[in-house]
Amino acid sequence: MIAYVKGELAFTDERSVVVDVGGVGYLVNVSPATISRLPLRGTSVQIFTYFQSGESGQSLHGFLTREEVRLFTLLISVSGIGPKVASAILGAMSPQQIVLAIVSEDAVALSKAPGVGKKTAQRIMLELKDKMKTSDNNSVAFEKTSFQTGANNAKADATDALLVLGYGRAEAVQAVLEVAEEEMSADAIIKLALKKLAKRGV
Repeated sequence: MIAYVKGELAFTDERSVVVDVGGVGYLVNVSPATISRLPLRGTSVQIFTYFQSGESGQSLHGFLTREEVRLFTLLISVSGIGPKVASAILGAMSPQQIVLAIVSEDAVALSKAPGVGKKTAQRIMLELKDKMKTSDNNSVAFEKTSFQTGANNAKADATDALLVLGYGRAEAVQAVLEVAEEEMSADAIIKLALKKLAKRGV
Protein backbone atom coordinates (compact mmCIF):
# COMPACT_ATOMS: atom_id res chain seq x y z
CA MET A 1 0.00 0.00 0.00
CA ILE A 2 1.41 3.37 -1.03
CA ALA A 3 0.13 5.95 1.47
CA TYR A 4 1.60 8.97 -0.28
CA VAL A 5 4.27 10.12 -2.72
CA LYS A 6 6.48 13.09 -1.96
CA GLY A 7 8.90 14.67 -4.39
CA GLU A 8 9.15 17.10 -7.28
CA LEU A 9 6.07 17.79 -9.37
CA ALA A 10 7.43 16.85 -12.80
CA PHE A 11 4.42 16.87 -15.13
CA THR A 12 0.69 17.57 -15.07
CA ASP A 13 -2.17 17.13 -17.49
CA GLU A 14 -5.97 17.22 -17.20
CA ARG A 15 -6.33 14.01 -15.21
CA SER A 16 -2.93 13.00 -13.84
CA VAL A 17 0.41 14.14 -12.51
CA VAL A 18 3.90 12.68 -12.35
CA VAL A 19 5.83 13.06 -9.11
CA ASP A 20 9.61 12.52 -9.30
CA VAL A 21 10.68 10.65 -6.16
CA GLY A 22 14.43 10.13 -6.18
CA GLY A 23 14.58 9.78 -9.95
CA VAL A 24 11.49 7.55 -10.20
CA GLY A 25 8.37 9.09 -11.70
CA TYR A 26 5.07 8.06 -10.10
CA LEU A 27 1.98 8.54 -12.27
CA VAL A 28 -0.95 9.57 -10.08
CA ASN A 29 -4.54 10.02 -11.26
CA VAL A 30 -6.08 13.20 -9.88
CA SER A 31 -9.18 15.31 -10.46
CA PRO A 32 -9.07 18.71 -12.21
CA ALA A 33 -9.99 20.26 -8.85
CA THR A 34 -6.90 18.73 -7.25
CA ILE A 35 -4.69 19.88 -10.13
CA SER A 36 -5.93 23.44 -9.64
CA ARG A 37 -4.67 23.34 -6.04
CA LEU A 38 -1.21 21.98 -6.83
CA PRO A 39 1.97 24.10 -6.64
CA LEU A 40 4.00 25.01 -9.73
CA ARG A 41 5.86 22.36 -11.69
CA GLY A 42 9.36 21.80 -10.42
CA THR A 43 8.42 22.41 -6.79
CA SER A 44 8.03 19.92 -3.95
CA VAL A 45 4.66 18.28 -3.45
CA GLN A 46 3.11 15.57 -1.27
CA ILE A 47 0.13 13.68 -2.61
CA PHE A 48 -1.81 11.19 -0.48
CA THR A 49 -2.76 8.15 -2.52
CA TYR A 50 -5.09 5.19 -2.86
CA PHE A 51 -3.55 2.19 -4.60
CA GLN A 52 -5.97 0.29 -6.83
CA SER A 53 -5.25 -3.14 -8.27
CA GLY A 54 -7.67 -5.01 -10.50
CA GLU A 55 -8.20 -6.79 -13.80
CA SER A 56 -7.55 -3.57 -15.70
CA GLY A 57 -4.17 -3.10 -14.02
CA GLN A 58 -2.76 -1.06 -11.17
CA SER A 59 -3.13 2.66 -10.57
CA LEU A 60 -2.64 5.38 -7.98
CA HIS A 61 -5.37 7.91 -7.20
CA GLY A 62 -4.12 11.04 -5.50
CA PHE A 63 -5.47 13.70 -3.15
CA LEU A 64 -4.04 16.58 -1.17
CA THR A 65 -5.47 15.51 2.20
CA ARG A 66 -5.91 12.26 4.11
CA GLU A 67 -9.59 13.12 4.61
CA GLU A 68 -10.13 12.97 0.85
CA VAL A 69 -8.48 9.55 0.64
CA ARG A 70 -10.66 8.17 3.44
CA LEU A 71 -13.82 9.47 1.80
CA PHE A 72 -12.70 8.20 -1.62
CA THR A 73 -12.32 4.72 -0.09
CA LEU A 74 -15.85 4.94 1.33
CA LEU A 75 -17.34 6.14 -1.95
CA ILE A 76 -15.85 3.36 -4.09
CA SER A 77 -17.27 0.83 -1.61
CA VAL A 78 -20.74 1.80 -2.86
CA SER A 79 -22.07 -0.57 -5.53
CA GLY A 80 -21.69 0.94 -8.98
CA ILE A 81 -19.36 3.74 -7.85
CA GLY A 82 -15.92 3.54 -9.41
CA PRO A 83 -12.81 5.71 -8.99
CA LYS A 84 -13.89 8.09 -11.78
CA VAL A 85 -17.22 8.95 -10.15
CA ALA A 86 -15.72 9.07 -6.65
CA SER A 87 -13.04 11.49 -7.85
CA ALA A 88 -15.68 13.61 -9.59
CA ILE A 89 -17.63 13.90 -6.34
CA LEU A 90 -14.52 14.89 -4.40
CA GLY A 91 -13.65 17.37 -7.12
CA ALA A 92 -17.05 19.04 -6.86
CA MET A 93 -17.47 19.06 -3.06
CA SER A 94 -15.24 19.22 0.00
CA PRO A 95 -15.09 16.13 2.26
CA GLN A 96 -17.17 17.84 4.94
CA GLN A 97 -19.82 18.89 2.41
CA ILE A 98 -20.09 15.31 1.13
CA VAL A 99 -20.42 13.88 4.63
CA LEU A 100 -23.08 16.42 5.59
CA ALA A 101 -24.99 15.80 2.36
CA ILE A 102 -25.07 12.06 3.06
CA VAL A 103 -25.98 12.41 6.75
CA SER A 104 -28.73 14.94 5.97
CA GLU A 105 -29.89 12.93 2.91
CA ASP A 106 -29.39 15.86 0.55
CA ALA A 107 -29.54 14.13 -2.85
CA VAL A 108 -29.65 17.49 -4.65
CA ALA A 109 -26.22 18.46 -3.30
CA LEU A 110 -24.65 15.13 -4.26
CA SER A 111 -26.22 15.28 -7.72
CA LYS A 112 -24.24 18.43 -8.52
CA ALA A 113 -21.13 16.31 -9.07
CA PRO A 114 -20.48 15.31 -12.72
CA GLY A 115 -21.79 11.84 -13.51
CA VAL A 116 -23.93 11.63 -10.38
CA GLY A 117 -27.66 11.46 -11.03
CA LYS A 118 -30.49 11.29 -8.52
CA LYS A 119 -30.50 7.48 -8.38
CA THR A 120 -26.74 7.34 -7.84
CA ALA A 121 -26.98 9.97 -5.09
CA GLN A 122 -29.72 8.00 -3.36
CA ARG A 123 -27.65 4.80 -3.54
CA ILE A 124 -24.66 6.59 -1.99
CA MET A 125 -26.83 7.90 0.85
CA LEU A 126 -28.47 4.50 1.40
CA GLU A 127 -25.19 2.56 1.60
CA LEU A 128 -23.07 5.10 3.49
CA LYS A 129 -25.43 6.85 5.88
CA ASP A 130 -25.19 4.19 8.59
CA LYS A 131 -21.38 4.25 8.35
CA MET A 132 -21.47 7.97 9.08
CA LYS A 133 -23.43 7.71 12.30
CA THR A 134 -21.61 7.66 15.62
CA SER A 135 -22.22 5.13 18.38
CA ASP A 136 -23.08 5.82 21.99
CA ASN A 137 -20.83 2.90 22.90
CA ASN A 138 -17.77 5.04 22.23
CA SER A 139 -18.79 8.12 24.20
CA VAL A 140 -15.94 9.67 26.16
CA ALA A 141 -15.90 12.45 28.74
CA PHE A 142 -19.34 13.76 27.76
CA GLU A 143 -22.94 12.74 27.19
CA LYS A 144 -23.68 12.45 23.48
CA THR A 145 -27.31 13.31 24.12
CA SER A 146 -26.24 16.84 24.96
CA PHE A 147 -25.48 17.27 21.24
CA GLN A 148 -28.83 16.09 19.97
CA THR A 149 -31.29 18.94 20.36
CA GLY A 150 -31.71 22.48 19.14
CA ALA A 151 -28.59 24.32 18.02
CA ASN A 152 -26.43 21.41 19.20
CA ASN A 153 -27.41 19.44 16.08
CA ALA A 154 -24.62 21.29 14.28
CA LYS A 155 -22.11 20.03 16.85
CA ALA A 156 -23.38 16.48 16.46
CA ASP A 157 -23.16 16.64 12.66
CA ALA A 158 -19.67 18.13 12.87
CA THR A 159 -18.53 15.39 15.25
CA ASP A 160 -19.98 12.69 12.98
CA ALA A 161 -18.17 14.19 9.99
CA LEU A 162 -14.80 14.25 11.78
CA LEU A 163 -15.20 10.63 12.83
CA VAL A 164 -15.96 9.61 9.24
CA LEU A 165 -12.86 11.49 8.12
CA GLY A 166 -10.80 9.24 10.37
CA TYR A 167 -10.29 11.18 13.59
CA GLY A 168 -10.69 9.59 17.00
CA ARG A 169 -13.86 10.31 18.94
CA ALA A 170 -12.11 12.03 21.82
CA GLU A 171 -10.08 14.38 19.63
CA ALA A 172 -13.08 15.09 17.38
CA VAL A 173 -15.33 16.02 20.31
CA GLN A 174 -12.63 18.14 21.91
CA ALA A 175 -11.97 20.06 18.68
CA VAL A 176 -15.70 20.68 18.13
CA LEU A 177 -16.21 21.92 21.67
CA GLU A 178 -13.22 24.25 21.36
CA VAL A 179 -14.30 25.95 18.13
CA ALA A 180 -18.10 25.81 18.13
CA GLU A 181 -20.01 28.99 18.88
CA GLU A 182 -23.71 29.80 19.19
CA GLU A 183 -25.66 29.51 15.90
CA MET A 184 -22.56 28.30 14.00
CA SER A 185 -23.30 25.89 11.12
CA ALA A 186 -21.92 22.35 11.07
CA ASP A 187 -19.86 23.14 7.97
CA ALA A 188 -18.22 26.12 9.68
CA ILE A 189 -17.50 24.06 12.81
CA ILE A 190 -15.89 21.30 10.73
CA LYS A 191 -13.61 23.72 8.88
CA LEU A 192 -12.38 25.31 12.11
CA ALA A 193 -12.02 21.94 13.83
CA LEU A 194 -9.95 20.57 10.94
CA LYS A 195 -7.62 23.56 11.13
CA LYS A 196 -7.18 23.03 14.87
CA LEU A 197 -6.52 19.31 14.44
CA ALA A 198 -4.02 20.00 11.64
CA LYS A 199 -2.05 22.36 13.91
CA ARG A 200 -1.80 19.55 16.46
CA GLY A 201 -0.28 17.32 13.83
CA VAL A 202 -3.12 14.82 13.98
